[in-house]
Amino acid sequence: MSNFKSGFVTIIGRPNVGKSTLLNHFLGEKISIISNKPQTTRNKIQAILTRDTYQVVFLDTPGIHKPKTRLGEYMVKIAKETLNEVDAVLFLINPSEKVNEGDLHIIKQLENVKTPIILVINKVDTVSKEILAKTIENYSKVFNFKEIVPISALKGDNTNRLLDVIISNLPEGPQYFPEDMLTDQPEKFIVAEIIREKLLQNLKEEVPHGTAVEVVTMKAEEGKNLININATIFCEKDTHKAIIIGKKGEMLKKIGSSARFEIERLLGSRIFLELWVKVKKDWRDSPSVLKTLGYQ
Repeated sequence: MSNFKSGFVTIIGRPNVGKSTLLNHFLGEKISIISNKPQTTRNKIQAILTRDTYQVVFLDTPGIHKPKTRLGEYMVKIAKETLNEVDAVLFLINPSEKVNEGDLHIIKQLENVKTPIILVINKVDTVSKEILAKTIENYSKVFNFKEIVPISALKGDNTNRLLDVIISNLPEGPQYFPEDMLTDQPEKFIVAEIIREKLLQNLKEEVPHGTAVEVVTMKAEEGKNLININATIFCEKDTHKAIIIGKKGEMLKKIGSSARFEIERLLGSRIFLELWVKVKKDWRDSPSVLKTLGYQ
């Protein structure tokens, strides 16, 4: 196709700066889970935006941070590996009068990256114009960004401008994926992520970060508009298991109910969802368990 542009764009930034919110906004669908808790995304998720004249393949990566577990090391490794493999990098930050220490840590990782780096200042609807101007001034001093684009991913403010900037940095190329394909991840992965999102939304303190979800079986009943899903929630402590299940199983019912509603919308079918909770002590530091759960 003549003049058709295509390429790969990675989204990086500290945890909880709105990477998944931006990705879901561009796609118009919920591909990546969202939570107000940090380190929500654990895998590299490819999301595909296709229009008549372009195809952008977004990589939503885990937040770059200083890891404390093997899972954390895996997450940071995934995020860093994409930097030189793509056509553009979106570096998301929150507006701030001073350059954030965590952002400086990321900027240091970008020093030898040859890919164009676009600074995206998110959540601009939450600060004054003076703070936004200060953010642009201070971040411009510490790194030579290809472009700086202020946006609100939640409200969609200035995201069309950001998309124009992204496309301008893509080469002419083929359509890599079918036009109706939104992600390269299988349905089982998305279902597991939806359940994990509900854990993040409903549980407090350290409990949700010590959880993982494995969809064991996912089977459609013949002749019925019904899919049976059996999933296991892994946690690290017996006390965490008790919290996840809740008094008389109320918390687990709440998690299952909210997850089922979203899974039904995703799959376009009625869902029978069965959740189990198992303790795997220190699973975040176990190579074999991490491999089983897809973190490898």
